[in-house]
Amino acid sequence: MSVPISAFAPASVGNIGVGFDLLGHAVDGPRDVATVRRLDAREVRIEAIEGDIPGLERLPLEAARNTAGGALIALRQRLDLPFGFALSLHKGIPLGSGLGGSAASCVAALVAANALLDAPLPREALYEFALDGESISSGSRHGDNVAPMLLGGVTLATQQRALRLDVPAWLHAVVVHPDQVLETRRSRAALAEPYPLHALVEQTTHLAQFLLGLQRGDADLIRDGLHDVLVEPRRAPLIPGFAAVKAAALDNDALGASISGGGPSVFAWFASRAAAEHAAPAMRQGFVDAGFDARAYVSPVDAPRAEVIAAD
Repeated sequence: MSVPISAFAPASVGNIGVGFDLLGHAVDGPRDVATVRRLDAREVRIEAIEGDIPGLERLPLEAARNTAGGALIALRQRLDLPFGFALSLHKGIPLGSGLGGSAASCVAALVAANALLDAPLPREALYEFALDGESISSGSRHGDNVAPMLLGGVTLATQQRALRLDVPAWLHAVVVHPDQVLETRRSRAALAEPYPLHALVEQTTHLAQFLLGLQRGDADLIRDGLHDVLVEPRRAPLIPGFAAVKAAALDNDALGASISGGGPSVFAWFASRAAAEHAAPAMRQGFVDAGFDARAYVSPVDAPRAEVIAAD
């Protein structure tokens, strides 16, 4: 029996408003932890799922139906490993929060399992297995959550690869999570109707400005680009308090604000940590006024990636 290895994966902001299923960034805040050990048997086994968040009883222990288990099954099968994995999860990211909880479980499990391989893979090579795991929860292979967790900071995630983007160090985010649950499949269902061509052109214009602003470290270009005219208008009605939280961010000099992933969490970007910390209480109050307790996290946008946790 091998010595177990633990790894954490951070929360994330998927989409970043203008980059639906394409962009995401890591968040230095809540995290999931996976502990993995090798098995002689060629199988993947989930031994426990623990944590202090509601709804853990809904998460399957059957590996093939769990994002972390599915990711390790894909890793084991594709590498034709002569051994298997036993996995325990400690969930710190709330379920249905829009903070990438399902993605964090599979990324943490992959990072821990990779450290147990005789020849560990480069970090980028874990991406395809993370997509396999994430698809179990979301029903589609999109990498806007798993990519920033694997690589840190802001990433561009395609079906084939995950790419880390340059991010100015002064960029900071506030991410506010209310005591609401919005399941990913429900939030995606709100996007089923086709979009008019003019809206797609407008969104593409915003995306181009946003990406150029990141590359140049230009706050004005980021501000001009951080406007979601496609997804946010359809999902906002599913999130009580969203309008007040966004307004509080913009009233406190946010470069932009929108829905984190599928919601209900809301994020905003700021040109300094001081500005983010100043705005966080007002953003949280927007959800409180709507009748929901909430927690606000302040994080550099260039937040750390998933890593193995050193043993004591």
